[in-house]
Amino acid sequence: MGSLATADGPLPPLKYPQARRDEDIVDDYHGVLVPDPYRWMEQVDSKEVKEFVDAQAAVTSAVLSSCDHRGRLRGQLTALFDHPRFRAPFKRRGSYFYFHNPGLRPHSALYVQHGLGGEPDVLLDPSTFSEDGTVSLGVVGVSDDGEHLAYGTSGSGSDWVTIRVMRVRDKEHLPDTLSWVKFSRIAWTRDGQGFFYSRFPAPRDALDSGMKTGVNLNHEVYYHFLGTEQSQDVLCWRDPDHPKYIYIPQVTEDGKYVILSVSETSEPVNKLYYCDLSALAHGLGGVKSAHGNGMLPFVKLVDRFEAYYGLIANDGTQFTFLTNKDAPRYKLARVDVDDDEPGSPWWTDVVPEDEDGKAVLESACAVHGHKLLVSYLSDVRCVLQMRSLVTGELLHDIPVDIGTVSGISGRRCDAEVFVEFASFLTPGIIYRCDVGSAVPEMDVYREISVPGFDRNEFEAKQVFYPSKDGTKIPMFIVSKKEISLDGSHPALLFGYGGFGVSVTPQFSVARVVLMRNLGFVACVANLRGGGEYGEGWHRAGSLANKQNCFDDFVAAGEFLVSAGYTSPARLCVEGGSNGGLLVAACVNQRPDLFGCALAHVGVMDMLRFHKFTIGRAWTCDFGCSENEEEFQWLIKYSPLHNVRRPWENKRAAAAANGDASCRGLGGQYPATMLLTADHDDRVVPSHTLKFLAIDEAADRYAFAAKMMGVSWMD
Repeated sequence: MGSLATADGPLPPLKYPQARRDEDIVDDYHGVLVPDPYRWMEQVDSKEVKEFVDAQAAVTSAVLSSCDHRGRLRGQLTALFDHPRFRAPFKRRGSYFYFHNPGLRPHSALYVQHGLGGEPDVLLDPSTFSEDGTVSLGVVGVSDDGEHLAYGTSGSGSDWVTIRVMRVRDKEHLPDTLSWVKFSRIAWTRDGQGFFYSRFPAPRDALDSGMKTGVNLNHEVYYHFLGTEQSQDVLCWRDPDHPKYIYIPQVTEDGKYVILSVSETSEPVNKLYYCDLSALAHGLGGVKSAHGNGMLPFVKLVDRFEAYYGLIANDGTQFTFLTNKDAPRYKLARVDVDDDEPGSPWWTDVVPEDEDGKAVLESACAVHGHKLLVSYLSDVRCVLQMRSLVTGELLHDIPVDIGTVSGISGRRCDAEVFVEFASFLTPGIIYRCDVGSAVPEMDVYREISVPGFDRNEFEAKQVFYPSKDGTKIPMFIVSKKEISLDGSHPALLFGYGGFGVSVTPQFSVARVVLMRNLGFVACVANLRGGGEYGEGWHRAGSLANKQNCFDDFVAAGEFLVSAGYTSPARLCVEGGSNGGLLVAACVNQRPDLFGCALAHVGVMDMLRFHKFTIGRAWTCDFGCSENEEEFQWLIKYSPLHNVRRPWENKRAAAAANGDASCRGLGGQYPATMLLTADHDDRVVPSHTLKFLAIDEAADRYAFAAKMMGVSWMD
């Protein structure tokens, strides 16, 4: 789509493979007839779809091979990526486990060392799982005694996971293999005899090797005893009356309780159940005989989808949760589940919501008995504090640079805590903190160094720009130092804006290569729909307010142009998943503003996304076409249904700007690259394939019209 400029000028018009249109497929949405001529592309394993994808890949390869800079940039990327990377360790009975990549391995390996000064040893290397690197390591869980590792693998980017178990001391695998696991954690019981996990029933086409795109229903929770067959696992919870519920089990640090977080969509709300494991007369092994239906006697502590509750700690029957109940910027609250007072249980605030109205309580970690390490996000900048778990009192401010605290690893049984930090110009630092000292200090445990990268060449700044309705939107801008604001620089603008996800400063080798070699300005906009200012910010960019997200992104581009950082022809936009939707919607609405667009695994068909795998969980942010009011929201911006031919873009721009001539607005789409994955069973490939087909059909029509002398304004 569009024309891709090279050093020698634009490429000749591309000859796209022509996709078959089935004009018989027309859906009736509340009296509105909507054609879906490429419905056949939803059969992603069909021969016709595979042939279409192969032909598209050939066109892409031909275009990319003509880029003179590609070889040089590949060399730069390879050189900068070739540096050791570490994640924060987590501790089990004196042994430290951590992920490490020495440089160019396709996956980081899991290491173990006995004692802080012990010799590191590779425990599990995902690079050995497959020859082509397409099998990855997902969920992991180490038993409390450090004796066993349970880990999940997935193939080709799928969400489906297979869990296996190995002994840590000799790296021997047990025969245990657990299939059809999805959206699960591995929650070991304290005795090390086994773990809780979540799975779906095996699909009807379980023996078919093709991709599974059907809706996932009837999630279940099981307990697995080590050394047994999956068929012997103890069914702990299911609810056939609510087939869309998703269950995530968690065992408290004292080992007494299993907590079940129950969700139905991606909205930050959940129900909360708990079970006292110590009250099971015959343990987990006796559950089937004791309860007949084979399920644990869970108590429903919170049985309404009214707020989010995340377990932080418990002292006996007193539980502390991170919650947004009556607190859109989150707080810590406590409840005693054994309280038998009338109207109980009563909730009390431990750390109230921030009074200033800016800081969002992002996380809290209970450490060293009765202490809390809490992380706030204030104007998209991390703030770290030590507080009392008992009273919530502020004990110490812990200074950190402007950047992201991406992980805190610690337990109540230990005074040793590890904090993971990164920023746009800091590849990564792992701090070790002794929270048992009178004044805790952050000592550098490991610092990631990138050979050839000098942070002093670059600068990062934060700006606040006005969106269409006047709301101030934060954006980070990273570039070489002291650039001239003359509009001459290419710029890469990244956005997400959905599901309450906060986009915070992170180091990127790719951005460094673009800034150093091609003079790029790298920009990250913190759009409404995200979580940077709490639930109010999230809701301001979701459902009926989703257009705010697109307006914020467009306004970011307009700011970069007006401030002299770049020009429309040099402005590239990028996003993935919900961010892919963002990019596609904005390109549809303002093709004149962008010179290039990169949309990774975008949600493009807003009328049918809920019909595939876990897409139904996204209705909390988007709405659903089966509801007439929500259909009216979706049809207005759904990328698949709003592709226009160039003269239609001109007319739309003219109408929006009240100018019949409107020269320079609308017109040809920018050069666009769409990326998907053939085994992506979250945002299924048909989203991208259908959007690609209709985009290319519009492009062919535009080229034919140009050859016949049809004016864009006719």
